[in-house]
Amino acid sequence: DIGDIIRGRDLYGGSKKEKEKREQLDDKLKKIFGDIYNEVMRGKNVEALKTRYGSDKDFFQLREDWWTENRETVWKAMTCDAPHDSKYFRGTCGSGRDATRTPRQCRCENKFGEPPDQVPTYFDYVPQYLR
Repeated sequence: DIGDIIRGRDLYGGSKKEKEKREQLDDKLKKIFGDIYNEVMRGKNVEALKTRYGSDKDFFQLREDWWTENRETVWKAMTCDAPHDSKYFRGTCGSGRDATRTPRQCRCENKFGEPPDQVPTYFDYVPQYLR
């Protein structure tokens, strides 16, 4: 799940090669969030920010805050241009032939007249090992 990856909570190990790629990705994310941290520390309320983020070299709290702030925008970017019959939306209710899909649950403004305030997942904050 992208939220777990951003927040540094992805538990999936996979093969040795996948694990190495995941470590490379996490190193890149640490650099990106390090840059964000440095930029944030040049702004206002530096003391409050130092208290909030402390000396966390992996930037877990900053990553969590970033995801909370940008989660909806990330989902919109991933789904708004998806074709109407896109397979991104899988069956979410029922099973087998009775499973219903959610393709009309678009998260884009003015598309199908629905508000863009929902992300297309029900498990974003359920711990990975429970999914």
